[in-house]
Formats: sequence, structure tokens, C-alpha cells
Amino acid sequence: MSFNSVSARTAIVGEPEVVEDVEVHPAWLSLKAAATALQAIQHQDGSIPDAADHTAARTHVDAIVGAITALRPLFPHDDAYLAASVADFRRWADGGFAVPDFLDSLNAFQPQQQRVDGIRHLVVFPMYTQNGSSDRHIEAVLVEVIWPEFIARLETEYSNRLFVSLRFLDFTPGYDTNSAVLFPETVAMREIPAFTWGAIFQDREAARYRRVVRAASAITKLDLPDDAARMLDDQELTEKTFVMWDIIHDRTHMRGDLPFDPFMIKQRMPYFLYSLEELRCDLTAFRECVAIERRLSARSDAAGGERVEPLDAAEAEMLVHAKLVQYAVIFDRIFRFAITGTRTRNYDGVGGQLLFAWLHQRGVLHWTDTSLAFDWDEVPAAVVALGEAIDDLYWRSIDRPKTAHWLAAYDLVRATLTPNPASAWAQGLPAEVLAGAPKGYTDAVLDDEFPLSMFYEALEKKMRDVIASTAGIVGTDA
Repeated sequence: MSFNSVSARTAIVGEPEVVEDVEVHPAWLSLKAAATALQAIQHQDGSIPDAADHTAARTHVDAIVGAITALRPLFPHDDAYLAASVADFRRWADGGFAVPDFLDSLNAFQPQQQRVDGIRHLVVFPMYTQNGSSDRHIEAVLVEVIWPEFIARLETEYSNRLFVSLRFLDFTPGYDTNSAVLFPETVAMREIPAFTWGAIFQDREAARYRRVVRAASAITKLDLPDDAARMLDDQELTEKTFVMWDIIHDRTHMRGDLPFDPFMIKQRMPYFLYSLEELRCDLTAFRECVAIERRLSARSDAAGGERVEPLDAAEAEMLVHAKLVQYAVIFDRIFRFAITGTRTRNYDGVGGQLLFAWLHQRGVLHWTDTSLAFDWDEVPAAVVALGEAIDDLYWRSIDRPKTAHWLAAYDLVRATLTPNPASAWAQGLPAEVLAGAPKGYTDAVLDDEFPLSMFYEALEKKMRDVIASTAGIVGTDA
């Protein structure tokens, strides 16, 4: 069953005009102000140990509880969660503002069960925000689900029941940052449950993509293909493209011929391993979208013939976005990922550098006469080849010791990217490191093991202000 945005709000949330104004509702503004005030007196772990702050803290918690109570009728689908949130806030205050524990409300919040286009959620937790604040402070967000019909159809083939796609409506300071995810593991809680959802803010991803690619393509004199150029002028089109990209990317982390859990959770490893894993998932999304495009294009071209069903509306939209995902993966990786963040173990940066250099060295990307160009007919095969090289590394490493896998992964990267001249890895790790514990291998990795090329050094200087301007961006800002 599918809903458009208006019908979803009417059937599930309430009158559309009431919901439309929730971000300026007095109760929301009160909640936002109280949460922001609490942040100023919370310690990094979320506690408020100074008794002198407790009177103010209780006042702020009372304001939050009152605001949630006032807003609950607008979110009947989240009523159990909001009731549990009120109870968690009251218990925290009654317990003297120790390290907060919001496990009960976290367990009650199940947005993956409400993947309906346009449905909204009020989310309030003590949490840190990835790529934002490392403090577990009270944060609050108003969000809207992005779930068009073609994504609902796609999910039946690329099943990802934990994936939730969101759009920002408003947020507290922890999200006025580069953070574009809402993950349950960031919440302060007494024990770790089985996580049942993970959310990505596609409006932020789309908005910063549009701003960065617009500037980078002008600087590099890149003549964008017409389809790619459309995304720079259409936020909704780009949001849906990122939903399609992310739903395939996210499910890939635990699929394929993997040595084990590719992230080796709670284990320290060289950061370029994370580069390859994130890139593997992006290139899988690229490869799958190439296949989807070819399959649906063949049906579209044969429409009207015998035994060939014409594309329905959802399939036609899926075809459009399958092509756009391919552009998005390439341009986001080479223009934004490569030069965003510091040069301290920047695994997304290395992934972007690797994709650019791989395409350049295979003659499908050209930087000539200070202009960037692509041989677009040849690009898919080159991108797929990089994905296959990573897949082969993983398959072979099922039979390798962990450190041998690390060494093989380094060889894969260094075959395309030039290592830091001071790199111990590039020179060959000494025998005592090779014979020792894995920690010695990791300690020998430089913070900037694969420095920016001259191309990227120049591009980063010209793009620095544009990249910085994307912190806190939302769809209406692009």
C-alpha cells in the first residue's frame, strides 16, 4: 500500500495544516529551547553532577515533558514512544541527573515500522551525533520520512528492513553540524539492545551534494551530462536518488563474500580498511543501478511488443533514479568525500581519492588543459572493475590471517594511490612488527597515509569555503 505525502499526513498524523506547522508550534519551540539550555550544563556523558545546576535542570526537564505531552496528539503513531520518553525524563530527574538511561524509550521508538512517505516523528534522546558532537547531550529533531512508491517497490528486491530515510524539519545544535544520520547506538542507555533501525537524512546529503558539485563542476570546467545537471536544480529529485543509493549501500555491509564482519566491530584496524568497505558498498550500489537501468531500459525500449509489459509509474521513476545514482556516487565521492574533513585517518577521503585515481589511470577520466572530462560510455565498466577488485580482495581474504588481509588491502590501495614518502608500510614493515601483534601494524599507519594529490591540493583550496558552508545544511538551503 502506498501513500503520497498529503494522504499520509491526513490518515496517520492528523490534519495536514496542523502538521505542516509543527516546526513553529509553541510546544516544539519550548522543547527545543529547553533541550539546548540543558546541553550547557550537561557533562560529556550526559550527566549533570553539580547540584547547583539541578534546579535549572529540573525546570528544563519539566518544560520538555510538558512540550512532549502537548505534541503527543500530533504523533499518534509514536504515542508509546513519547509516553516512554516522558517516563525516562522524569526518572532521570528523580535520580539526580546521573548518566541518563533512555533504553525504555529507545526500545519503544520503531520508525522502521512507519515507512510511509510524509509521516513525521518527534525524536528526543540524550545522544551524540556522528560527524557532529561527541557529547551525549539531550538532542531533539523533527523529521519527515521520505519513502516514495518506487523505493517501496525497490525494497522488495533489495530488502533492508532496518533502513529509514528522513528529511529534517528542525533540530537542536547537535545536528547543526555535518551529521546526516540518526542511529540508535548513539543514545545513552544502560545496556545494548538488538538494534532494529538506522536512519539517514537524505535531504542533507542531497543538499550538500548539490552545493558541492555545482561549485566543483564550475571550478573544473566539467560539462555535466543533462541528467546529472538536473539534480543541481531539483532537491526532491536528488533526495530520492540518495534514498535509492543508500538503501542498497546500507544492506551491502553484511552481504557478499566477506572475511568476517568487514568493520570488525570493536576491533582496531588500519583506517584504509574502512575506506575499502565504504567504497565497496557504494560501488555495489553503482553496479546494481547499472543492472537496474539496463533491465528497465530494455523493457522500456521494447514496450508495446508481445509479452513485454510496459513500465508502470514506479518502474519508470526507478529507471530515472538508477541512472542518477551512478552520477551521484561518482561526483559525491570525487568532489566531496575526497576533500571533506581533516587528513587524520580520513577513510572517506581515501575512498574518494582512490575512485578518482582509478578512473584517471584507466583513461575514462581526463584532467587536461585544466578541464575535467569523462568518457561516460566507458565509465561504468571501469567503476565495476574497481568494485570487483575489492570483492576479489575480500574473497581471497576469507582464507588469510587478519594481518595478511591488511597487507593485501594496502597493496590494492597503493597500486593506485601514492603513499606518503615517510610511510613505514610503503617501505615495508620491519620484521618485529610483522611478527608481532596486530596493534603494531595499526600503530605504524600514518594519520595521512595517502596524502592528497596535486590535483586535490589545488581543488581543496578552492573548495574549502564551499565544503565548510555545508555544515548544518538542509534541503531548503541548497
